[in-house]
Amino acid sequence: MKSNMLKLLIVLMVSSFVSSCKSTNETTNSKARGKGNQGPPNIDQIFETMDVDKDGKLSETEVKGPLKNDFSKIDTNSDGFLSKEEIEKAPKPNRQRPQQGRRQ
Repeated sequence: MKSNMLKLLIVLMVSSFVSSCKSTNETTNSKARGKGNQGPPNIDQIFETMDVDKDGKLSETEVKGPLKNDFSKIDTNSDGFLSKEEIEKAPKPNRQRPQQGRRQ
């Protein structure tokens, strides 16, 4: 009986270890493929996420973040929408990384 319990415990520990290794590997692979939180999204990703009505342009009500903050600057033809071309030509937002504290 003790032998069976010991075997069961070992199987559970091994399976838990394998599962955690698989999860870590999947996370690493998805980041290597550019998924996750790696840098700013590309134009197609922006439109896929924000273009709610799927008309191929972004209205001020559809956008958020830096696009919303600078909407009138990016909307160079003043038609009330952002095209892919206007976004491509837009100045990139000034993204500063947070300063890390010094270790003493």
